[in-house]
Amino acid sequence: MPTDDELRELHRQMVRARVFEETIQKAYLEGKTPAFDIAAGPVPGEMHLAAGQEPVAAGVCAHLRPSDAVTATHRPHHVALAHGMDMSKLAAEIFGKDTGLGHGKGGHMHLFDAETNFGCSGIIAEGMPTAVGAALAFKKQGRDDVAVSFFGEGAANQGAFHESINLAALWQLPVVFVCEDNTWAISVPKDKATAIPNNSDRAVAYGIPGALIADNEVVAVFEAAGEAIARARRGDGPSLIEVQTDRLLGHFEGDPQVYRPAEELEKLQARDAIRRFEEQLVAKGVMTTDETAGVWAAARAEVDEAIEFARTSPYPEPASALDHVFA
Repeated sequence: MPTDDELRELHRQMVRARVFEETIQKAYLEGKTPAFDIAAGPVPGEMHLAAGQEPVAAGVCAHLRPSDAVTATHRPHHVALAHGMDMSKLAAEIFGKDTGLGHGKGGHMHLFDAETNFGCSGIIAEGMPTAVGAALAFKKQGRDDVAVSFFGEGAANQGAFHESINLAALWQLPVVFVCEDNTWAISVPKDKATAIPNNSDRAVAYGIPGALIADNEVVAVFEAAGEAIARARRGDGPSLIEVQTDRLLGHFEGDPQVYRPAEELEKLQARDAIRRFEEQLVAKGVMTTDETAGVWAAARAEVDEAIEFARTSPYPEPASALDHVFA
């Protein structure tokens, strides 16, 4: 069970991720209405937001240190922030600015941060073999660092999922695989694409522990992740954690979500994990309502500062187009 200080930090990380996503959503939609134009506005291109999935990032990353490697999906902001990425550099990258993590050339789906050992990709399951490679390097170097791979339930049907877990189990590598199961692989429901209800059950095929968190609850994620990460640090090999989380928004901004029943979205909003957690913290006397409100206010101030940095930063010079790329 986390301490009171750890509970407050879990809450803070979830709130700042939510505020960041909500603010990015508003900036992204600038100039894209009334007729949605994906190329318009200060943030052109696709945008995938993770509102509702904050418990996964906060609960897992609470046990990590900057030297641990993290790979994430095309929906990466909550994980990146929870793992300690500089919010201003993240925002600048999303806005395509030269002060961004990749000088504005990667965008929101292709983030890389050497300071926190973080990377992500728009390719499904791509981060899994990358995490296995990092874990292999840690083991060969005699370090007790671990690698964590975040992926969606759709990725569990990819070859990279099985190949990565098999190799990690075979070599007893310090890697934790975390499935963010939000039920929808773009517009395809899980029960139409996956043969079993829970991907965590697949762990037994590779002789590793599998844990299922069925209610998007941050404390349960924290406890399962703590055990798995400690196991990896001891040299006892990989684990698979599946969290049944909630995607409160569309697959991408502009997604009409005609594939989702309206009542499903209403139910998800009503059981927002952050609000439920706040109610628990107040009921247990860990925080007051004034304190939770203060966390939201502090997050808005932090996010506003990061967005202002991004908006006022310069774009890369055209002459730098071929810099920082493979020749």
